[in-house]
Amino acid sequence: MPELPEVEVTRRSLVQAVTGARSETVRMGKPLRWPLGCDPASLAGRQVLGLRRRGKYLLMDLSNGMLLIHLGMSGSIRFGDQLPDAGVHDHFELVTDKGTLRLHDPRRFGAVVYAVSELDAVAVKLLGGLGMEPLADTFFLPLFQAGLKSSRVPIKTLLLSGRVVVGVGNIYASEVLFLAGIRPTTPAARIGPERVRRLYEAIISVLTRAVEMGGTTLRDFSSADGAAGHFQTQTRVYGREGEPCHACNAPIRMLRQGQRSTFFCPVCQRA
Repeated sequence: MPELPEVEVTRRSLVQAVTGARSETVRMGKPLRWPLGCDPASLAGRQVLGLRRRGKYLLMDLSNGMLLIHLGMSGSIRFGDQLPDAGVHDHFELVTDKGTLRLHDPRRFGAVVYAVSELDAVAVKLLGGLGMEPLADTFFLPLFQAGLKSSRVPIKTLLLSGRVVVGVGNIYASEVLFLAGIRPTTPAARIGPERVRRLYEAIISVLTRAVEMGGTTLRDFSSADGAAGHFQTQTRVYGREGEPCHACNAPIRMLRQGQRSTFFCPVCQRA
């Protein structure tokens, strides 16, 4: 599933190409997770003013309104003026005077949703409950610590929820907790100030490195220019069950939390 690093990589690979483009037509394929929310023909003539990100959503600002784009579980975006003919899994195309933006999504859990602004009810519903952005200047340690102190759920479960901080997906949560030396099952409220600080720094470090490496490609993720990510080649615990820990040589273990695989070192992450 594309997480924050993959969405940020997608944004960076798109932003210069699409900014300033003027929409000519919208082509819709099979229904996605949520409806577009407007007549596709009404988007013609609108100019793309910019491309931002909030959590795992791309926010495309238009001269009138905005599009919220979610990649779902298997989605990816391409942009160009010579794309091949649309296939059975290509479900949204924004044709502009600079090229065509295409959403490819085999599972159709992604979405493109129109909103008048971020104050629109549909935008508030999708974005209103998101936690702090870990790669932004507004990611404050005291607020992060307060969010953990108010929750008794296991720390990995809380990270995946996105309620306190967004974007720490399954792979990255295992890596972050290993770097911070915290066991994934530890209740969030039991993590002391020094370990919270280590966790805070680990989140920034791991997600920054993941973006720099183009994200993680386990199956089909690639950026808008077709480049695969390489973070999966650098994982310390994720996907390494039974292999020796790089720090202490103890076998990496795997457990299930909320139907997701969690990887950790039983020695380096004692509590």
